Amino acid sequence: MLVKTFGSTVFGVEAITITVEVNVSMGQGYSIVGLPDVSVRESLQRTESAIKTNDYYMPRTKVVVNLAPADIKKTGSAFDLPIAVAVLAASEQIAQPERLKDFIIMGELSLDGSVQPIKGALPIAIQARKENFYGLIVPKANEREAGMVSQLNVYGVSHINQLVAFFEDESSLEPVVVNTREDFFENQYDFDTDFNDVKGQENIKRALEIAAAGAHNAILIGPPGAGKTMLAKRLPTILPPLSLQEALDTTKIHSVAGKLAANSSLVNKRPFRSPHHTVSDMALVGGGGNPQPGEISLAHNGVLFLDELPEFKRSVLEVMRQPIEERKVTISRARMSLEFPANFMLVASMNPCACGFYNHPEKDCTCPAGAVQKYLNKVSGPLLDRIDLHVEVTPVSFNELNTSTNKSENSATIRHRVIQARAIQTQRYQNHPGTYANAQMSSKQLREICVLSSVGEALLKKAMERLNLSARAYDRILKVSRTIADLAGSENILPEHLAEAIQYRSLDRAGWAG
Repeated sequence: MLVKTFGSTVFGVEAITITVEVNVSMGQGYSIVGLPDVSVRESLQRTESAIKTNDYYMPRTKVVVNLAPADIKKTGSAFDLPIAVAVLAASEQIAQPERLKDFIIMGELSLDGSVQPIKGALPIAIQARKENFYGLIVPKANEREAGMVSQLNVYGVSHINQLVAFFEDESSLEPVVVNTREDFFENQYDFDTDFNDVKGQENIKRALEIAAAGAHNAILIGPPGAGKTMLAKRLPTILPPLSLQEALDTTKIHSVAGKLAANSSLVNKRPFRSPHHTVSDMALVGGGGNPQPGEISLAHNGVLFLDELPEFKRSVLEVMRQPIEERKVTISRARMSLEFPANFMLVASMNPCACGFYNHPEKDCTCPAGAVQKYLNKVSGPLLDRIDLHVEVTPVSFNELNTSTNKSENSATIRHRVIQARAIQTQRYQNHPGTYANAQMSSKQLREICVLSSVGEALLKKAMERLNLSARAYDRILKVSRTIADLAGSENILPEHLAEAIQYRSLDRAGWAG
């Protein structure tokens, strides 16, 4: 008997529906075809054990499983459940097998028949709704994630017996109901950290506020213990909240990567990813035999923090240059080409030299001549050019650390100003699809939006000549000055806005190490 069920496989961040055909006929042996990988081929062993353990019988005749279309590689263990159900239906152990065509079924089986979580439940659910399936059956741990998709009945199962009972009596399972908006707004502003924890460093807080307001990349350079990491980790607390569409896009990436916690639904806070400096090229940008999103994609709509930037391998840093500009990364293989979104804010920190005390107000640098420039050379000029704000972090004095006399602004106050600046930019770019913040301006938009007065032009020209800045740095200064003007509520870029933007390029290569 031939029976068809439907599953799904994920490529990039999108899902493709797979037809699972099982034919039980005269003969001997089990086989699975349709370009399966090793984990899919092992499915028949798990399926057989789960079926026998729960007092069903595995056909002792010929069983052929075909995963169509046959020219697409199938990976992972999530095809266990649709294969098991199809085998039971083909051997007439499931009532009403004709109902199978209305559902996409996905899940990994344990040997005792329990159903384990899968990756990519959200994009699978989106594709199921797009193709007008009546319902989706997933592991219980993934039901809330998939249940965010409206107009689709999502059922969570924890054991194969529940699924068999469901096809005998549909009322045995209830579709999950997820209030997407309630989940989205819940704990959206609940952070463990706050900017008022940081004493002093008002100029650094100002720089990070500008970075947040315009989605600019930033690098913090200073001695050990100056607070670079502490400040960077608090950046998400002043970023505007995710929109619902941004939350769905972010959740889809984390779902595909298997980074969502069990029984979770939407990612409602901007991601903050901080990979160790030993990270590989592939782990950072994504890839592998079955390409998976890397750290830059997991930071989509959030922050990628690279602590101690010069300690990262140069090859790792260089592969980021294109994604920073294009806000996406393309992974090419012989048989496929996948695109992962990578619209992130890059925030990096580094010591000024190997010993860490170059330009320190109290301690002497012990590095030999030329060592400071050599240390900075570990980070390429083209990468530094792509970082909008270069900020020097100095140590905090005792008086500033004295909490009884100094009160710092909290994150909510700063975030309010950032949201207002972003609202101005949303209005400005409403007719420019794909551009949402000043940092994303194209060269054409830059010429139209960042118009300088004659005084401003003279100021910028002098700065370009004195600091020996590149053309890309010129663009960055204009973008940052536009953000500073937005924070001030100014329609035009004034000389004082430009002057503040120029000071954030003071750590460029020509002026930093002499």
